[in-house]
Amino acid sequence: MSDRDDSLFERHEHALEKAYEVCPECGCELAIKHSKSGAFWGCVAYPSCQYTRPIVEHEKVEDKILVGTSCPECGHELAVKQGRYGMFIGCSNFPACHHIEDPNAHEEDESQLVDCPSCKTGQLHEKQSRYGKTFYACDGYPKCKFVVNYQPVVGSCSECGFDLLVKRNMASGEKLQCANKKCGKFQ
Repeated sequence: MSDRDDSLFERHEHALEKAYEVCPECGCELAIKHSKSGAFWGCVAYPSCQYTRPIVEHEKVEDKILVGTSCPECGHELAVKQGRYGMFIGCSNFPACHHIEDPNAHEEDESQLVDCPSCKTGQLHEKQSRYGKTFYACDGYPKCKFVVNYQPVVGSCSECGFDLLVKRNMASGEKLQCANKKCGKFQ
């Protein structure tokens, strides 16, 4: 059964070769490995050699000092930094000071803040979930865990008397709804 034509395989032999990279620590070959965090380059001599590196090198952005600003906690200058979740503004004296500017602090108008109906001492602030969804939570967290998914409005429910309403965008237009999950009546 030697009717087989091997010339097809010989011509494209180079297509089957893999890129040969050498480990800078031990000199063994590097291979693409997979973990729950994704793919990476790793040494084939693992576990005796634990060299790894990412497949895609991300560009590191240097911290940029914001001239004329000062940290409210320690007085050092603030800087634009890059973290695992993106860009942020934090203290340039980092290991000693952990101050980070709240990106929503300057956008929120004090007149729009609504008192928390649960603890009666805190106020509801707009926040973002890790998936980008907006919600409103009490600033007394973790003591008060009150949260609503829609914009809070000062007022009380005509049905149950709860001290907070939420603004809902419905097909028929904007409506106010009781923020009490047990009631939920539209006003």
